Amino acid sequence: MSRIPNTSPASRLWIRNPLAVFTANALDARGGIVISEGKIVELIPAGGQPSAPCNENFDASAHVLLPGLINTHHHFYQTLTRAWGPVANTPLFPWLERLYPVWARLTPSSLELAAKVALAELLLSGCTTAADHHYVFPAGMDEAIDIEVAVVRELGMRATLTRGSMTLGKDDGGLPPQSTVQSPDVILADSERLIRKYHDAGEGAVIQVALAPCSPFSVTKEIMVESAALAERLNVRLHTHLAETMDEEDFCREMFGMRTVDYLESVGWLGNRTWLGHGIHFTSEEISRLGAAGTGVAHCPTSNMRLASGTARVLELEDSGVPVGLGVDGSASNDASNMILEARQALYLQRLRYGADVPVERALGWATRGSATVLGRPDIGQLAPGMQADLAMFTLDDLRFSGSHDPLAALLLCGADRADRVMVGGTWRVINGAIPGLDVAGLVAEHSAAARKLISG
Repeated sequence: MSRIPNTSPASRLWIRNPLAVFTANALDARGGIVISEGKIVELIPAGGQPSAPCNENFDASAHVLLPGLINTHHHFYQTLTRAWGPVANTPLFPWLERLYPVWARLTPSSLELAAKVALAELLLSGCTTAADHHYVFPAGMDEAIDIEVAVVRELGMRATLTRGSMTLGKDDGGLPPQSTVQSPDVILADSERLIRKYHDAGEGAVIQVALAPCSPFSVTKEIMVESAALAERLNVRLHTHLAETMDEEDFCREMFGMRTVDYLESVGWLGNRTWLGHGIHFTSEEISRLGAAGTGVAHCPTSNMRLASGTARVLELEDSGVPVGLGVDGSASNDASNMILEARQALYLQRLRYGADVPVERALGWATRGSATVLGRPDIGQLAPGMQADLAMFTLDDLRFSGSHDPLAALLLCGADRADRVMVGGTWRVINGAIPGLDVAGLVAEHSAAARKLISG
């Protein structure tokens, strides 16, 4: 299986004396961190020195140092339909009904551009690992996940790519058009192909594959059951949208005769290999059941506000044992792919629910260690010896930060939106706020042309 390449395997790099550091644990790294062979090998306490000589040094005195941010829920292809006028002011169900026919016109080349834009935007925001939920497979899009794998590798990031599916079309009472619906046999065969070809269960994995029937209103119970069985047999994770809106809750009652968590349990998904997109409309009893099962939730605050879907009860979810991470969601409901801004939105939305004493550090924890737990990745999401050297580094020299006093709080309270440096597996992937070798202007031109073509039909 592939691993992220390391530019200098024999070197020891000391990223020294950061302006501030968030380790996502209780360890002291105020003196910096030492990296060798793509991993963190030592944390340096305040005023300390590395235990062995380092042949490379990076002065981080102007940088706030974080673990690489981790995005647990996205739809890369949706960067092609950002801020589309006909859905700018609609809730989820009519939003989907208008967009599904547009998305049914996806092509391999347009998906490649969409994924590259989404991943580049994420990377520039300090994100090093992203989970994508791709469930639109019209004719000619059989290799959609293969396309995404290639783009992830090109940009040098990590990803959990989910093989989504839709089996319940309009003809059978679902929302998606029939042209986007596939048979269970096709879905399961392709899912197994992708897992065997790309999934890496090991430490430092670049690509992992999960199974992801789209939502209760677009799939049958049969594909949920069969996906769960396949995931258990091949030991991969499961992902779906759940409890995003009250419309979905009503749909589950009418179609399946049960609430969303009962539905989840009925199809064999209530367990610790599952994580759910959104997870808003749960009762206290359902939250307890999710926590007891270890089922994770991808909190998507910007999307939830944009579509007026509701506010997830994140503190109660966490306190009940539910792993919680952050997701930017699709770029047609956010409409951005920016993880540091998503942490800010999560902080503010949860303060609106629970009070102003929700700590900045807790929101950063959702974007790092929490998200890693949601994706089942114990090797990323925090700064500690033995962890992968995935880092995000921010400077505070913009006008927006002038007069700020607490560097860590300033990241969220003053609205940081772009990392100065990003490292994945010991290799710099963002330097001075840019992705080396990426022609951004050319990418924007090609992507914008593809977006216009998709909308016009």
